[in-house]
Amino acid sequence: MSKVFENSSSARNPYLIFSPFLIFFIGYVIYFMTDGVSGDQPRYLMYANNLLHGFYSPPELDLRNGPGYPIVLIPFVALHMPFISMTILNAVLHYLSIVFLFKALLLIVSHRKAFFISLFWACYYIGYQYMSAISYEPISIFLMALLVLCLTRAFMLTDPKKMKRYVYLSGFVLGYLALTKVIFGYVIFIMLIACGLFWLRNRNVVNYRKGALITLIACIVTIPYLVYTANLTGRIFYWGTGQENLYWMTTPYPDEYGDWKGELTKNPVDLGNYNVADAGDTLKAHHQLDYDSVYKYQGLERDDAFKKIAVHNIKTDPIKYGKNIVYNIGRIFFHYPFSYATQRTKILLVFPLNGIVLTLILGCLLPTFKNWRKIAYPVRFALIIALLYLAENALLSSEVRVLTLVMPIILFWGAYIIQRSVKVSLKFFDNSGKNFHD
Repeated sequence: MSKVFENSSSARNPYLIFSPFLIFFIGYVIYFMTDGVSGDQPRYLMYANNLLHGFYSPPELDLRNGPGYPIVLIPFVALHMPFISMTILNAVLHYLSIVFLFKALLLIVSHRKAFFISLFWACYYIGYQYMSAISYEPISIFLMALLVLCLTRAFMLTDPKKMKRYVYLSGFVLGYLALTKVIFGYVIFIMLIACGLFWLRNRNVVNYRKGALITLIACIVTIPYLVYTANLTGRIFYWGTGQENLYWMTTPYPDEYGDWKGELTKNPVDLGNYNVADAGDTLKAHHQLDYDSVYKYQGLERDDAFKKIAVHNIKTDPIKYGKNIVYNIGRIFFHYPFSYATQRTKILLVFPLNGIVLTLILGCLLPTFKNWRKIAYPVRFALIIALLYLAENALLSSEVRVLTLVMPIILFWGAYIIQRSVKVSLKFFDNSGKNFHD
């Protein structure tokens, strides 16, 4: 029956196979229609509007996000389209991420494994969190799945013309991902150096040359933005403001776990759904003096002031910073723990899914290390991107959305390792290894 399904015309069309999820996602974003004014949504709209007028950062210097997602929003803002149209785009992008992951998996695993791994991703409801909002997550996830597909074809196709096309496309997608989520800027810089060194030492290895070219193209894609930030700040390789995040990550107080807690300004601290009795008073007692000193400055100087305090905190108490990193890894996988937080039952929804993901990761680590050189190069290349990204985010205050973004790579890698290292039998065996019969 499964072979008949695999050979049918519908099974060869992933756009049709997963089309019910597109309908579901569109219904989901319509039901949870955004107001466009909550959270970070106004900032993305502001950036898109700024780009329409020939600049990006407001005068006081605000580079908390790269221009990748605001560029996509430009037509919506220019045509004054309703917010729902932007979130329907999110639904389409998430649906396409499922299709692209499936198409990439077909190149490295069986049809059955490709289908069920893609189905798991389609049902990974943690990934729906920002689908109904104006947010960079859906397009970042889409780019990540597209990158996996392009890398697989770039390294595995034998047709030189098609292979070269996907090498260039991989570099562009990786570069645009860095413009959308700027932490990838540091990832591609590290990978450019590593791939370049490997290629210089082994010039006869085609994959090393492809890897170096892909990361070089990715860096070239980001140059216009880096030129802009250099002109704006006078600093080379400046990706954006955000040292406030590092400040909260380095908090030295034992009852705080490194999670971001908002701004301490004239208004009470915004703790969102995490508010508990006297939390605002405690946070003000711990951090108000720091904020008073930092908010004497503006723009780049304010960001530098946050960074200076954060570095001081790390030097003064590196053990506490190490503990905060451990807590941060807990938040990346399980959205827990948060400082001064009331218990939230919806966290129980995170544990089952990401428990499976963590089990997959831990189970795949040993066979990956033991067989590193035997693993297909696109799997290794994509895995290094994910590991660098997760390592960088572990050092900064993060949440479960960080893991969601690289789920296409994790599932791609996990499927490959399972295909080549795991054999499952539903039959019992006796001690001699033969099938046991009564």
